[in-house]
Amino acid sequence: MNSNIVAVIGLGYVGLPLSLALARAGVRVLGLDINENTVRELNAGRSFIRHITAEAVAEQVGRKHFEATTDFSRIREVEAVVICVPTPLNKNREPDISFIIKTGETIAPFLNQGMLVVLESTTYPGTTDEDLLQVLEKGSGLKAGTDFHLAFSPEREDPGNPASKVSDIPKVVGGLTPKCAEKAAALYGRAVKTVVPVSSCRAAEATKLLENIFRSVNIALVNELKVVYEAMGIDVWEVINAAKTKPFGFMPFYPGPGLGGHCIPIDPFYLTWKAREYGQNTRFIELAGEINTSMPKFVVNRVGEALNSKKKSINGSKVLLIGLAYKANVDDMRESPTFVLMELLERRGAVVAYYDPHVPVIRPTREHAIYTGRQSVPWEKESISMYDAVVISTAHDAVNYRELLEWAPIIVDTRNAMSGLGGAQGQVWKA
Repeated sequence: MNSNIVAVIGLGYVGLPLSLALARAGVRVLGLDINENTVRELNAGRSFIRHITAEAVAEQVGRKHFEATTDFSRIREVEAVVICVPTPLNKNREPDISFIIKTGETIAPFLNQGMLVVLESTTYPGTTDEDLLQVLEKGSGLKAGTDFHLAFSPEREDPGNPASKVSDIPKVVGGLTPKCAEKAAALYGRAVKTVVPVSSCRAAEATKLLENIFRSVNIALVNELKVVYEAMGIDVWEVINAAKTKPFGFMPFYPGPGLGGHCIPIDPFYLTWKAREYGQNTRFIELAGEINTSMPKFVVNRVGEALNSKKKSINGSKVLLIGLAYKANVDDMRESPTFVLMELLERRGAVVAYYDPHVPVIRPTREHAIYTGRQSVPWEKESISMYDAVVISTAHDAVNYRELLEWAPIIVDTRNAMSGLGGAQGQVWKA
C-alpha cells in the first residue's frame, strides 16, 4: 500500500473532476472505470466531458499524477478509495444502489489494513454504515472502523458553472468512527480548502439529500406558480426578477419544462423510500415530485395551443426541441426533460427532432435507449425554418436566439431565453 496513491472509482461527471483536483494537489490518482474506452481516452490525455478540457487531463497524465485503468486488483496499491458510481432509481422509483454494492464486492478482496474507503455517490442515510459496510467486511474479512476506515462525503459538482471548482467548494465529511472521519478529512484537506466534519456517515448522507430536496421543492413551487400566474395573465419571470431584488428572505428559483440531471429528479426519492422504513411520510417531497414531473405535459399542451393558433395540430406537425442537455452549457443528458418532451410529442403524432451544439449525437442512456444515435439537426435557416414549432427546453449560450426569432414561425420558450428580443404576435409563447 502506497501512502500517496488514491483510487477514484467511476470517472464520470463526479469522479473525473475529483481525480484532477487531487492530482493538481500533488496526490497520485489511480482512476478506475469499467469502460475501456473511457480509460483509453483519459490515458491519451483526452476528455469526454465538455466542461473538462483535454489540456487539464493531459497535464496530470503528463505529470504522472493521474492514470486510468480497468484493473481493480490495483486497489492493493493505494491508501484510500473514493467511490463515485451512479445511484439511479428503478422503474418503480425505488433506489438502485446496485452499482455501490457491486463496487464494494469488487474492491473488498483487495482492501488492506488501515485503508480508507469513502463513498461519494448520493444515497439514503444508512447506505454507508449498513449496506456498503456489510459487503466490504464480508469480502475482506476486515472490520470497519478497526481494520479499515469508512466514511461518506457527498459530491457537490455544478457542471457548466465556470466558478465552481472542487478545491473551492466546502467538503462535508462523516465517518463511521471519529478516526474514520479524521482520515477522510485529511484526505480531502489535501485538495479542498474547507472540510466540514459532521457526526456520522448518516448525517453526511442526509446533508446531500437536504441540499437537493431544498432545490426540488422550490423549483416545484415556481413551476406551480408559473401555471397559476399564466392563468392570471401574469409573467412569472417578471415576478421572480422583481422578487429577487429583496436583499433578504428570498432566493430566486426558476421554472422550466421539468427536472433534469442526476441529482434533483432522483435524490429526494431516496429519502422518501427510506422514510417509509420508519413509518414516516414525506408529503412535501412527493408533492414537489408530482408538480415537477407534470411540467412536460404542460409544455406539450402549450405547444398544442401555439399550433392551434395557426390552425395546426400537434399530430402531423414538425417540432424541433432546442437543447437536449439537462442544463445550459453542458453536454450532460442524464434525466433530461427533453427526452420526456420527445416521447410525449411523438405519442401525439408529431415529427420530432432536436438541436444541441453540445450533444451532436445522442449517447446511450438507461431510460431512453430508443433515441441512441439520433443526431442534432444543423443550425441553418433552411433546416430550422422547416419546423412548425420550436421548443426551447435548454437555454444554451451558444444558441443564436436572434436568428431563431428570424427563422422559426412559432417558438415555445420554457426558459425565458427570448425575453427582450421581441417577435411577431403569436410567434413567441412562454411555457
